[in-house]
Order: sequence, then structure tokens, then C-alpha cells
Amino acid sequence: MVCLGNICRSPLAQGILEKKSKESNVNIYVDSAGTTGWHIGSSPDLRSIKVAKKYDIDISHQKARKFSTYDFKEFDKIYVMDTSNYRDIIRLCSNEKECNKVQLILKIIDPENNPSVPDPYYGEEDGFEKIYRLLENASSKIISEILINE
Repeated sequence: MVCLGNICRSPLAQGILEKKSKESNVNIYVDSAGTTGWHIGSSPDLRSIKVAKKYDIDISHQKARKFSTYDFKEFDKIYVMDTSNYRDIIRLCSNEKECNKVQLILKIIDPENNPSVPDPYYGEEDGFEKIYRLLENASSKIISEILINE
């Protein structure tokens, strides 16, 4: 899961997908990162922690990190939150195989478009609730696709 600073959207997406994978007995490793290093070592935004907690997900232990080209080797799929993050990650690809791992996370629920998860950082708490619902829907679809392909 990749967003800009790794403190709002991607930690929440990581927590949601981890919870759904446990509930579905799907054994996957989920992590998150940012395209920038502004918040390396920081905990998620308190508003992300709060909305996650509302749905019995604890993301308070996560620490922000910057995306690395090593992540292309470590992960089978790299979900990005918006088109800017997508471009930033695609620029780091060294081959087509790596580029094929990168996908906008909301494309899984809206394949005809290139939808972005809005960045709630400069908004109010209701923006975090909105992105929770979007990421929860996308995570459910990710788990469904994994179960279909097993």
C-alpha cells in the first residue's frame, strides 16, 4: 500500500487488508510505504488511527517508511492510492514485470476508470471515514480475488 507520506491512506489500507485477510484465513503479508520520506519513523495520523479503531483495527504500531526499489522484489502487488503516487512508483520500475505489479487500489472496484483515494490530510475527520469506506470496499475485493485464484 503506497501513498504520499505513509501516515494517512496507506497505513489505513494496510490495517484494513490485514484484518480482512485474517478474517478470511488468507495468509498474505501486507505493508505500507510513502513515495516521500517526510514522515519516516512517524506513527500514522491520529485521525487514521481513530477511524481504524472505530472498526476494531489497531494501526497505532505502524511506522512510516519510504518506498524502496527493493519493494518490487518483496511484494507481488503494489497498490497505490492516487495517480500521482502511481506515476512516482512507475518511474522507479526497472522492467515491465515490476511495472505490472503496480495498480491504483480503487481500480479493483472501478476498472473502467483511474480513480484515486482522496488525500484526507488537510481535511476534517469525515474525510478519513470516507477513505475508510473506499479502502474497505477495495480490500474486500482484493480478498475475494485472492480466494478465487487459490
